[in-house]
Amino acid sequence: MRRGLGAAASYIRSAPGTYVWLLVLFLTTIALHHMSPHFEERFLRHRSTNIHQLSQDPLRVFITSAMWIDGGHWLPYAALYTVFHAQAERWLGTARWLTVCAAAHVLATLASEGALLQAIKDGMAPYSAVNTLDFGVSYALAGVVGVLTYRLAAPWSYAYLTVVLLVYALPLTATPTFTDFGHFISVLIGLACYPLTRGCGKPWNPKETLVALRS
Repeated sequence: MRRGLGAAASYIRSAPGTYVWLLVLFLTTIALHHMSPHFEERFLRHRSTNIHQLSQDPLRVFITSAMWIDGGHWLPYAALYTVFHAQAERWLGTARWLTVCAAAHVLATLASEGALLQAIKDGMAPYSAVNTLDFGVSYALAGVVGVLTYRLAAPWSYAYLTVVLLVYALPLTATPTFTDFGHFISVLIGLACYPLTRGCGKPWNPKETLVALRS
């Protein structure tokens, strides 16, 4: 048990940004559970990256919107952060990983809210949509999922990318939302971050790892 705890602590130390972010999300999730539904909606709307808030104070809402979880369930995000964010941070380094997160969060938000604004102008969405709730960490996560394609050696990277594109593209073929559009854009932004992966070591080949474990 002591060895396992030591390994877990070492893993956490190797991705400090990921786990500090997770700690912040844990604390804000607890705070949400202590709010009344009416106050919670008003509180989150003020921190939402909707059209109204972006037009008022974009820097503030880009930062504060990334500190809250949509739905208030922390454990699934803890698992996703460990599988994707921690791996990306350990591979890229904290600065490059954070750059990918910020690029996906900001650019995908601008793309999705820009599309919503155009839909409002065209009469395809109600004007009240300028105040819609739009917060959370999923755009940054999707961007990291995208950039991790380059962590894998071929042909594993092709299979991984195919699955990722299917997961994020399928919602666009059914009843797509502007958030679904934002998620897909986030993946593309992650893929566009390829220059940040240069010099980060040889791509991981799962087959070589399996051979090493067997021997």
